[in-house]
Amino acid sequence: MKNKIVTLGELMLRLSPAGNSRFVQADKFDVIFGGGEANVAVSLANYGHESCFVSKLPAHEIGQAAVNSLRRYGVDTQYIVRGGDRIGIYYCETGSAMRPSKVIYDRAHSAIAEAEVSDFDFDKIMEDAVWFHWTGITPAISDKAAAIVEEACKAAKRHNVTVSCDLNFRKKLWSSEKAQRIMRPLMQYVDVCIGNEEDAQLCLGFKPDADVEAGRTDAEGYKGIFRQMLKQFDFKYVVSTLRESHSASHNGWKAIIYNGDEFYESRHYDILPIVDRVGGGDSFAGGLIHGLLTKKTQGEALEFAVAASALKHTIPGDYNLVSTAEVEALAGGDGSGRVQR
Repeated sequence: MKNKIVTLGELMLRLSPAGNSRFVQADKFDVIFGGGEANVAVSLANYGHESCFVSKLPAHEIGQAAVNSLRRYGVDTQYIVRGGDRIGIYYCETGSAMRPSKVIYDRAHSAIAEAEVSDFDFDKIMEDAVWFHWTGITPAISDKAAAIVEEACKAAKRHNVTVSCDLNFRKKLWSSEKAQRIMRPLMQYVDVCIGNEEDAQLCLGFKPDADVEAGRTDAEGYKGIFRQMLKQFDFKYVVSTLRESHSASHNGWKAIIYNGDEFYESRHYDILPIVDRVGGGDSFAGGLIHGLLTKKTQGEALEFAVAASALKHTIPGDYNLVSTAEVEALAGGDGSGRVQR
């Protein structure tokens, strides 16, 4: 049985130099489309769900190309409103070794940033849905976008839809003070809260006892803060990825989940070399939603999510183009990378 899952956010045009070239070297860019919630929608479509993406995009050909990039992978685009003057753009330079990746935004006054609540019929959109997902990136785009997120959350609750949020703090879009002012009230609608240590601190005001910059991501440091978050906001699940950034090319990767009764820490993946880490968190969120909808335990759901995200780090572009079977194979222990004949 297919589950109808709705995601809401901005789909952007990504322009990247080839390979590991720097911006200043490039005389041409690779064209890719992506964006937090759109990336989640692609993952869920690949896992066989009825995955619906909600946004606003210009009616011109670049807007159509963005829509087509989702249709290609089976995402339902019927709720994308057409209009506005421009599509958001971001430039992404892929780092290597000790040189970090770099993102430059050119997304002011994009179609979704200028959209109105009246552009969307959220009661119709949420009809028959089982899950609604959004990220902290969307309300950071503009005050209008924040109002749209709130209306979507209210409609989801009217239709008894589970709501998940990936906090995803972006310092280039807003300050921690504004993030907390907008995000904390929105948490009343959220059932599943996803975020790393920085997100929890900057979006909600919580700080775990963990030194991530030094590579110390002991899950014990998160337990107290998870309990506080769940108690304050009445979440059903609190989830965090734990990334060890040894370099731009080499990360450690695992996650932890808490449901109010027990903590579960996933297996650890050593990802080397990283091909493209953009969309890694989104691939985790997509895997987690699929896992919580289809697995018997939160541990099984988390293992699926972590394995899905580990695989995303090997794929160029924003979208995680893997099947359920491929994720299950890795989660089951097959990480050899041997040729499948």
